[in-house]
Amino acid sequence: MQSKSRKEEMAALKEEARRLGFSSVSERNDALRLIASGLERDWQAIKEANDEDVRQATGAGLAPSLIKRLIYSASKQREALAQIADIVRAADPIGTPLMRRELDEGLVLTQIAVPIGVIGMIFEARPDALVQIISLCLKSGNAIILKGGSEASRTNAALVASMRTSLGASSLGSGWIVLLESRSDVAEMLAMEDVIDLLIPRGSKEFVSYIMSHTAIPVLGHSDGICHLYIDETADLNTAVAIAYDAKTQYPAACNATETILVHSTIAERFIPAIKERFGGEVAIHGDERVAALIDCIPYRAGDWSIEYLDLSVNIRVVDSLDEAIRHISTYGSGHTDAIVTTSQSAINTFFAQVDSADVFANCSTRFADGYRFGLGAEVGISTQKIHARGPVGMEGLMSTKYLLDGSGQVVATYSGSEARPFTHRLLPIEGDSHA
Repeated sequence: MQSKSRKEEMAALKEEARRLGFSSVSERNDALRLIASGLERDWQAIKEANDEDVRQATGAGLAPSLIKRLIYSASKQREALAQIADIVRAADPIGTPLMRRELDEGLVLTQIAVPIGVIGMIFEARPDALVQIISLCLKSGNAIILKGGSEASRTNAALVASMRTSLGASSLGSGWIVLLESRSDVAEMLAMEDVIDLLIPRGSKEFVSYIMSHTAIPVLGHSDGICHLYIDETADLNTAVAIAYDAKTQYPAACNATETILVHSTIAERFIPAIKERFGGEVAIHGDERVAALIDCIPYRAGDWSIEYLDLSVNIRVVDSLDEAIRHISTYGSGHTDAIVTTSQSAINTFFAQVDSADVFANCSTRFADGYRFGLGAEVGISTQKIHARGPVGMEGLMSTKYLLDGSGQVVATYSGSEARPFTHRLLPIEGDSHA
């Protein structure tokens, strides 16, 4: 990355971001449609590349959870195409007026949404994440530098090659996409404060934690996905079993899969044998002494409550109250997604108010924590931070703001001193704003 050509490429990327930021929404939507069409056209080449990546990863003995994320199947392709279609249908985020305020007659302040600029994405496996982030960056007017894991190098290259070919017919071109492939590129990416405005890491908790601790660039992400499902004393048994089964088994390698099930003691004798039967030996249950008194399970070991399994293993703990469940979540949770199953509205209200996570659900699976399912079109990742963006992050997480002040000759001196003219500070409607 020290060569003149790479430096020029990085410098050009800032200009590409600027150009993309003032492109029309019709140009960006047309480019998205070209990308979707190209992915269908090039499916066989993409599949062959992914098959080889999966074979190599399996032969190298990589973790089953990573291999699961690596697979870019026909269903993943269909999901990607559906997400692109949703992004096309979404309103143009660029220039959207967020606030209008009259400071004085003839002096109007407007806050609008603008692209962040250059997004850097570093990710393990997950070639479908590459499609999501590129599509969201395009619609939101951001340039993108991508560095995928070596385990997905063939798939990532095939996907980007398809997009570059398709974007050859677009007025926007493909210069706003940079795919890095060398392992050494990661360290240099982390030092590119002058080029990259926001880093988004996706992968294991160790990987994300490493990124967060080795760069001065703002990072959007989460390091753990320790999600909880609390079965309240008033829960309907059949509903609770169905939700718990889905939350653990529907896609256990995902960061929004439930890792710990907390069960109120008054329903434990019914729920715990029922969920063990529903799991049917598919899931390894790690239980405390009260769970072990009801079913055969792996005895709890110190540290189990803090494990993100990302596979078909789950913790179960019996608690005596909603308050005890909330305290467990506060102690061991990662602030990602936590859910309650109950028929008590009071319990829901308490859970919603006191559980401090990015996503807090009632009577549904934790697996709903997803940008596509939330109607965001797709997601660039999940954020457990409280600044900038939180939860599944779609286009809004790729936007910043700027203020536009439209005056008619005003000077600050008029509003200063003993005879200062007062500000009106009157909020104005934002519909039909000329800056939108």
